[in-house]
Amino acid sequence: MDKKHTVKKNIDFSNIIHNGIYFKNKCYVIYNKDNNLDYYRFGISVSKKLGNAVIRNKYKRQLRFIIDKYKKNYQNGTDYIIIIKDGFKDQNFESKEKEFVYLINKFNKKEN
Repeated sequence: MDKKHTVKKNIDFSNIIHNGIYFKNKCYVIYNKDNNLDYYRFGISVSKKLGNAVIRNKYKRQLRFIIDKYKKNYQNGTDYIIIIKDGFKDQNFESKEKEFVYLINKFNKKEN
């Protein structure tokens, strides 16, 4: 995931979370909002409650890998904010991937 496809500013995070639609499951809460750009962007948030910095960075690396693997599923002109929940740490990698794809597909069905 390159810098062009990331949401970094706090005001952007707040705007997407407060004005976007969301779906959630035991691993993630994913917010979605149009961004009026010709590409998609992602923002990742991990609470300090999930572990120390090493653990949180590990979770973010895993999620970035999953995001890159399923690039074809995202819609251009959309921002996604992903909040990793406590259930994330109890899952194996395959189930984390399956839960993520399930939520992204829910967004795609809602758009059509």
